[in-house]
Parts: sequence; C-alpha cells; structure tokens
Amino acid sequence: MALNKKIAIPLIIVIVAAAVAAGLLYQKGWFKDDGDGHSKLEHKVQLWTCSMHPFIIKDKPGTCPICAMELIKKIDDAPTEGGAQTAEQKLQADMLGHVSLSPTQRVMANVATVDAKSGALNKEINAVGIVQYDQSRQAKVTAWIAGRIDHLNVNSVGTLVSKDKPVAEVYSPDLVATQQEYLLAVKSREQLKNSSIPSISQNGDGLVASSKQRLMLFGVKESQIAELEKSGKPNIRLPIYTPISGIVIEKMVQQGQYVNVGDVLFNVADLSRVWVEIDVFENEVPYIRVGQQVEIRSAMEHGAAFNGRINFIYPFHDPKTHTVKARVEMPNRNFQLKPDMFVNAIIRVPLVKGIILPTTAVIDTGKRQVVWVETSAGMFEPRDVKVGERIEDKVQILSGIKAGDKVAVSGGYLIDSESQLKGGGGVDHSQHTGGVKPEAKGQLPVPAAGSPKLQGEHEGHGSAPAQPAKPAPSAPAKKSLKMDDMKM
Repeated sequence: MALNKKIAIPLIIVIVAAAVAAGLLYQKGWFKDDGDGHSKLEHKVQLWTCSMHPFIIKDKPGTCPICAMELIKKIDDAPTEGGAQTAEQKLQADMLGHVSLSPTQRVMANVATVDAKSGALNKEINAVGIVQYDQSRQAKVTAWIAGRIDHLNVNSVGTLVSKDKPVAEVYSPDLVATQQEYLLAVKSREQLKNSSIPSISQNGDGLVASSKQRLMLFGVKESQIAELEKSGKPNIRLPIYTPISGIVIEKMVQQGQYVNVGDVLFNVADLSRVWVEIDVFENEVPYIRVGQQVEIRSAMEHGAAFNGRINFIYPFHDPKTHTVKARVEMPNRNFQLKPDMFVNAIIRVPLVKGIILPTTAVIDTGKRQVVWVETSAGMFEPRDVKVGERIEDKVQILSGIKAGDKVAVSGGYLIDSESQLKGGGGVDHSQHTGGVKPEAKGQLPVPAAGSPKLQGEHEGHGSAPAQPAKPAPSAPAKKSLKMDDMKM
C-alpha cells in the first residue's frame, strides 16, 4: 500500500502539470483548426526536401535517396500574421531559382564555366579582291621622233628596266639635221659674240637656244646635248629612255620597225607597290573607312599574310553583285603579289568595349536573356542580362553581370531545365500535399483526413463514384526508392 502511494503521487503531479500545459497551449490556439484541416502545431513541424527532387520530403535532415545531395529545409508556405514573410521564408524563396550540382552531375551535364572578362568586340569583314597595277606607277615609252628602230635593248615582256638605261635606239634623218643645226648655231655664237653691235652678238645666243629647244622636243636630254656640243659630231642613233623603273608589261615594236611620232613602244609598270581592289557587300560598307588596315592572304603564296590600308572607296555600286569596291594600297615585297591574282581580304573593325561572353552562355527566351552564374562551388544562380552586339560566336553583355563572374558556357539549358523542374515541382507539391486544390491536376476532390465521408470509404460504405479517386499504381521503376520518404 505504501509503495502504491509512492508511485501514485508523482504520477498525479505529472498528469496535473500536463493538463495545465495543455490548457495554456489551447488558450494560445495551438490546437485550433486554422481552416485547412491542420493545427498550428502541425505547421511548426520542420520538413526537409531535396533541391533537385522536390517530391522527396523527410522530417529530419539527411541526404537525398536519389542523388545523395544534402537535404534543405522545406519552405513553409503559410505567411506570418499580416501576410508578411519572414527573413527565412524570403531566403528560401530566393533559393528556389538556384540549382546545385554535384561533381558527378556536373560532368554528366557537361557544364563548363568561364570568367567574364572585359574586352573589345571586333567585327571581321571578309571579302575577295583582285591585285591590280598601281596606276600612279605605270608609264608608256613613246617615240618622240619619226624614224627606224635600229636597236632594241628589251626583247621580251617581263624584263626589268631602269630609267637610267636606254631601252631602244632610233635612227631619224630629222634628228641628224637638227643636231647639225645646233652645231652651226654654236659656231655662229662664237663668231658673233665679239661683234661691237649688241644686236648681232645677241642673235648668236638666240640661235643656240632655238636649236637646243628643238632637240629637247625630240627627246634629247640635257646631258646628251652637252655631249654633242663637246664632241662636235651629231649622233646617228637617238637613245630612248623609260620614264620610270619597273617591269615591261607590254612590248609593241620589233627591231628594224619604223615608228611615227607618238607611237607606243613599251608599257612599263612599277610592281614594288600594288593595288588590291576588294568587293565589300553593301550591308558591310558602313563599317569600312579610309585608313583602315586590311590583311591580304593569297592561296598562291600558301596563305602568306600581307598588310595594307584602304586609301579609297569607290563612289559607285555594282548592281549585279551588290558590292562596293574599296582600294587597298600595299607594298609588294619580292613581287609576291601578281597582277590579276585573286586574294582574300580580312578587315577587323573594333566595335564596342564591354563584357564579352560566348553566345552559348546566353539563353534567349524571346522576352529576356538569362545566364547562369556559379555563385559558389556547384551552386548556380540565374541572372537576367542585357545583350548588345553579337559577332559570330561572341556576344556583348551590357548589364546583369560584372567582370570576374563565373558563367556557364555549356550545359546552361540543362541547368535551366533542372531549375524549371525544381520550381514547378515545388509549386505542384505544395498544392497536392495540403489537400486544398487537387483539381489543378484534373483529379477529383479528396476530403480532408477525419471527415465522415473518408471514414465511410475506409469501412467499405463509400459510394461507387468515389472509386476513381483511388491513386494509380506506381511505375515499377519507382520500387527501388523508399516510398516512406515521399509525400505524393
């Protein structure tokens, strides 16, 4: 009897304390229904879920049975008093858009990142061109006097000639007579210069000047005239010189041929500098300017690169090819560029400076552009960006990220898909497990736990229409998962 009293008295004290505590909790509303079939005490139970598989829900922290990732706290959708969210709820809501990848998932998804860097985006214009003679370095060798070609120093096209050496010699009776007249004028000047009459002494100088002028009109140089005056004998043949040094590109005469005044004997071109006329498409013409550097590549020279500058843009448009010609002047070392040779021209135009990324890093939804930034190891965050110029496989980012951010350049679509599955799954799961809006998936309403209808169905008294509400059997592939970890 004494033992029973020792046990009964502490037990009564515990029961009374529990009743008092229950009464206090009841007064504060802990056991009152909040309208959705659950008490506030039930809402205070912390659940844990997987960020990659939101249908996995546990009542304690651990790892996901599918991907072995650490579980995170499940968001409590119930707002605080006044409709405001707590700081923890806001943080969890912000983390919904984030995607966490394990090293294995990262390799399988082929996710690669690069550091965002500031740089210049260059537009590359490719054009074709043809090598041409520099028109300012071409000349024609013509006959200044009628006569016979007695000797040719140039026998073939392609011969290198110098302006200091004669290319031909011409015999002309008119030239011989003019030389004799000049020699007589020189002798007369010597005889008349001692005359006491000024007019007579001056006439001698006038005759010499007149004869000298006639010789120069025949193409005789000052040095040749001085040599004629020194020797006192006329030259039978007149040497013919070329105006410029270069290569003979055309030969019109043969030795022994008679020519008239003005006949062309040779065409000479200086190939130490050439022109390249390139065809630029009309949509790219606004990007080219006089003075821009151009890289010329020739297939004949095994892709050797030559550099020149645009010195003229032609003011007309070719309606057949829809191109505009631009002229590039450039040196021609060792005569590697031959006239009429086809070449490729590359013009690099600097456009803008800013953050440059590969185009694969930007996901364009039509309304906005998104990139995925790795904020920490394995954690990716979506960023809305403003896109500028796109050149080939590069794109300019105007805003949304800064230099140094690690941006996913491959596997971004897989990350985005995983984020949508995560976000969509979380929303649908919160609606289904609460038992509030199961109609969202086209299912029949399911009464809350404890309702009479549900009890009747469990006892076998449910009506026939309630039979379709039974859940469909799960797929065989799901048997390997722990079904007690899921709340579907």
